[in-house]
Amino acid sequence: MFKKILIYIILCLPLTNFANANFDVKARTAILLDYHSDEILYEKDPDRKIFPASMTKIMTSIIAFDLIKNGELSLDDKFIVSENAWRLSESGYSSMFIMVGDQISVENLLKGIIISSGNDACVALAEGIAGTEDEFAILMTEKAKEIGMENTNFSNSSGINSPDNLSTVRDIMIMSKYLIKNYPDYYKYFKEKKFTWDRTGGDPITQGNRNPLLYKNLDADGIKTGYLSYEKYSLASSINRNGRRLIAVGSGFNSKNSRSRESIKLLTYGLTNYDLVQITKANEPFYKIDVWLGKENFVQSYARQDIYKTIKKAKKKLLKVSVNYDGPIEAPIKKNEKIATLKVVYDEELIGEYDLLSSKEVKKVNFLSRLFKSINYLIWGDV
Repeated sequence: MFKKILIYIILCLPLTNFANANFDVKARTAILLDYHSDEILYEKDPDRKIFPASMTKIMTSIIAFDLIKNGELSLDDKFIVSENAWRLSESGYSSMFIMVGDQISVENLLKGIIISSGNDACVALAEGIAGTEDEFAILMTEKAKEIGMENTNFSNSSGINSPDNLSTVRDIMIMSKYLIKNYPDYYKYFKEKKFTWDRTGGDPITQGNRNPLLYKNLDADGIKTGYLSYEKYSLASSINRNGRRLIAVGSGFNSKNSRSRESIKLLTYGLTNYDLVQITKANEPFYKIDVWLGKENFVQSYARQDIYKTIKKAKKKLLKVSVNYDGPIEAPIKKNEKIATLKVVYDEELIGEYDLLSSKEVKKVNFLSRLFKSINYLIWGDV
């Protein structure tokens, strides 16, 4: 017998609709992602080519984090600063202020890149890892393709002027999510507000993080600003409030103030107009399924993945979840065997369908027990 069990998601949040049909962000291109559900909440020409400027440094950091994870690099490893890297600290660019011949740890270079936005630190790290910055840029582009950044090409490690250093806000969003998801421990560097470098030949220099949102009461914890004279101002930002994370990327803001104001506006739009609904967590018990002729009458089901949906606040009541299966499920049942389907419907439209698996093995009862259960069912209709 086919069974469909409706599970109503009960939400205790207000149903007020703050959405504005005319909402717009004053940027050339922008995108807003709800991290857990992967829902795009706003986009404005998101695949338009941009010069990512210092947002490039997110990928520079990821390459190092990958190598550290694989055991090929350590935070304590030291690289010698070349004249090529040092020259960037003398050219008016944002710098960590390293000196030729300095031996600097990978951790300090990463802080110089992430917090101080040092172009000199980028080159020193790139050369230490790949020998040359050009070779390092190849690694960056390969990684971009690997994680789904389909419209990105990196030609240097810092994002300074280059006609071939290209991306989109959608790709920067993908890169940002990869960073946060895969390297939560190292991602903490991105929310540090200052970094002091005990430089050679001078007093220690302390520089503040250039991300303006870190200094607002927003629960922002990253990610990276950018500026080029042609591209104007850009920002990849993220907030994490009460377990809900949003990622916003914008480029082509006219000024620093506009970059800060419009990015806050975009993130606030996501918070006030939408709610995140958690339906189930990966590998945790979800729903008991009836079992027929088994040594147990029920088996707990689970989904392999976290399942989240982002819903407009005024329409959360239109979200329905059901468990569907032909049941009761006849034993024997193998552990991790598909036994049901979880369907998520929003406003009468199917928006998600997921396999539910058996949490354990259920063996079939012996012949006499099967006979007794069959007779019992014929008489009483009780499984």
